[in-house]
Amino acid sequence: MTDTAAIRAIEDEYLLPTYRKFPLALVEGCGSFVTDAAGRRYLDLYGGHAVAITGHCHPKVVAAIREQAGKLLFYSNLVYLEVRARAARALASFAPEGMRSFLCNSGTEANETALKIARRHTGRPGIVAMERSFHGRTLGALSATELPPYREQAGPLVPGTTFVPFGDLAAAGAALGDDTAAVILEPIQSMGGVREAEAGYYRGLRDLCSARGALLVFDEVQTAPARTGAAFYGRHHDVLPDLITTAKGIASGLPCGLVLVAAHVASRVRHGEQGTTFGGGPLACAALAATLEVIVEEDLAGNARRTGDHLRDRLLATPGVREVRGRGLLLGAVLDRKATMIRDTLLDRGIIVSTTEADPSVLRLLPPLTLTPEEADLFVDALRDVLKEGPARER
Repeated sequence: MTDTAAIRAIEDEYLLPTYRKFPLALVEGCGSFVTDAAGRRYLDLYGGHAVAITGHCHPKVVAAIREQAGKLLFYSNLVYLEVRARAARALASFAPEGMRSFLCNSGTEANETALKIARRHTGRPGIVAMERSFHGRTLGALSATELPPYREQAGPLVPGTTFVPFGDLAAAGAALGDDTAAVILEPIQSMGGVREAEAGYYRGLRDLCSARGALLVFDEVQTAPARTGAAFYGRHHDVLPDLITTAKGIASGLPCGLVLVAAHVASRVRHGEQGTTFGGGPLACAALAATLEVIVEEDLAGNARRTGDHLRDRLLATPGVREVRGRGLLLGAVLDRKATMIRDTLLDRGIIVSTTEADPSVLRLLPPLTLTPEEADLFVDALRDVLKEGPARER
């Protein structure tokens, strides 16, 4: 099927209208580019929402999936799998030392699991979360999400969450009580405006949680693996959370999420306390192992730092860009005008970017970690032209 109008009409007729979609019907991708049904190529600085971290259809990842698909498509966690063992060993080498993994299917499932583990481990019900946070759309993760467009979708939510301003250590300390099981936060609030706190904030949270018997949970669904220039965010500040969640690009596009669990917590997890049918399935594990191999072999964390710094420098020299937030290849360009209008005009010019829920002036960039400086320059040059000319329209 290669007719864009037909593809759009079929989806609109048969699927629930849950997303406001770009007017694209994509059929293939390679590296930092995707191609639509009409044959037009787009530079993808959105990455399918931070998913295509090794680039679209990386040959090593595709080969691993194809090979596994010819061997065994699925068996549950009631048996051992050779491919799962390989993925587990790769994760153990990549993750902070001593952490064990729980494999699941998505970021929201990973966050649900982390909150359950924290409550079970501490015997406490309370959660401290951040204003402007986003942790997922299932009921437990949504209950720890503060962004109004998502939080207002369902109710009543799970009780017990206290929200404090992100970056305010004193407020977090005041909220941490004897009933607090965990503090959960995104190290960089992506949908919350691409906001990052000072280094001392993360170290302070670690000290507070340790002193008061609560667990520290880093939601790295978008920041890990490697997007910020380190395998996991805590390495930037020498902070080790008790639980780390991630998903998005961990398997380069196959549904996969995971919870990394520190040894002192993992040692108390018992049979039957967690479960998932499809989590840790053969195809996802093959893609996960191959993804980690690509990240290490091609030094994608280093490329995220270098290309991210290059992109930041060029953006800061661009008239109309007031500020650049974030780290590595999770960046937010704060514009002097509404970002959605610029996003839509860039799309007309063949470049896919995103925006944020919390700040209408932020243009959000979540490209593949294989992005080159030359590809980044294509975007900046186009952005400069659009900002100079003014956007044509807003969809």
